[in-house]
Amino acid sequence: YMCSLSLFHYSEYLVTAINNPRSLSLDSFLLNHSFEYNLAALSSWVEFTLEKLLVPEMKQITWLSTVGLLMVIFGDCLRKAAMLTAGSNFNKSDTHTLVTSGVYGWFRHPSYVGWFYWSIGTQVLLCNPICVVGYTLASWRFFRERIEEEEITLIHFFGEEYLEYKRKVPSGLPFIKGVKVEL
Repeated sequence: YMCSLSLFHYSEYLVTAINNPRSLSLDSFLLNHSFEYNLAALSSWVEFTLEKLLVPEMKQITWLSTVGLLMVIFGDCLRKAAMLTAGSNFNKSDTHTLVTSGVYGWFRHPSYVGWFYWSIGTQVLLCNPICVVGYTLASWRFFRERIEEEEITLIHFFGEEYLEYKRKVPSGLPFIKGVKVEL
């Protein structure tokens, strides 16, 4: 778990250094992402420790930890593939180009899909049932709101080109269709 957490944050910095070195800073590690992110991490550590002390056999479900590790690997690889595919377009700018190839041909928001499954996978890896539910609900709500806000911006920026892309490619997250557009 600690290795995957460290690798995730280090690779966020590394990929930002490759894609957009001008925006590189300590914030690129995403360690201080938000108060909620830090609270979620702390909650998972508390849950793991308490359950390990009170019900140690609960933390020895090897097949479940393996599933969690696979989710972590898949999610992190998908997120980094999205960042690398988008290149400098990963961060918004006036010269932003709509990327629809690679992993963006599978999902409209592959970096969010990757982060979603990575975060839930960390809790499956730890066999943390409370945080699995909590991370799933919190991440889903966060990304639903984030995708709606982002898509409004993308529609204003790209117009019909984005609307056509939106019609063809799913968001990638369960039950999240993105902003509703009435024509």
